[in-house]
Amino acid sequence: MRNSPEIDHLVYAVPDLARGIDAMERALGVRPAPGGQHPGWGTANALLALGPGVYLEIIGPDPDQPTPLRPRPFGIDRLTRERLAGWAVKASDLDARIRASAARGYHPGRVLPGSRRRTDGTLLSWRLALPEDLQLPFDGLIPFLIDWQTSAGHPAFAAPRGCTLAELRAEHPEPEQPEALLDALRIDLAIARGPEARLIAVIESPAGRVELA
Repeated sequence: MRNSPEIDHLVYAVPDLARGIDAMERALGVRPAPGGQHPGWGTANALLALGPGVYLEIIGPDPDQPTPLRPRPFGIDRLTRERLAGWAVKASDLDARIRASAARGYHPGRVLPGSRRRTDGTLLSWRLALPEDLQLPFDGLIPFLIDWQTSAGHPAFAAPRGCTLAELRAEHPEPEQPEALLDALRIDLAIARGPEARLIAVIESPAGRVELA
């Protein structure tokens, strides 16, 4: 039996963060606010709230960090255009969720600590489960799990408001394949048959109803 996922955030990967922020403002009518750097990952982000406890993360290479020793997450180093590259599900019971999923045939990945410092100086920290290569299965259709622990505030509450996530769905040439991993995670996501793997978010915004993919 699957459950409706408690979506934490959507990951929108861009090859150039400054240009990605400008493009998102044009699309949605709200300007994403700088989030912070991810030390050692070679990335930085900007954020938009999509409702209570949900946000959109625009993530791209950080020009103020050296090139990391391993590839940046979410396929950022291979990007030729902006794309909705993944999503995260809240998991305050992270270790138990990993064990349960692994017992059903899918291991979500090793637990990685993460942190970034907000522009106001507040340090946010979290734990997440990502595959070893930091890339999400089926081009982002399978979510990663995240536990914010005792961070000083979820990013959604400090991010610019005005947008709402109305729908999240996906497409894949063989939906049964990603659905098997979602079954192991006990997560529900509508996957239609389509020509390629695609994650699609519908957002209500000041600019109207916008589809990100």
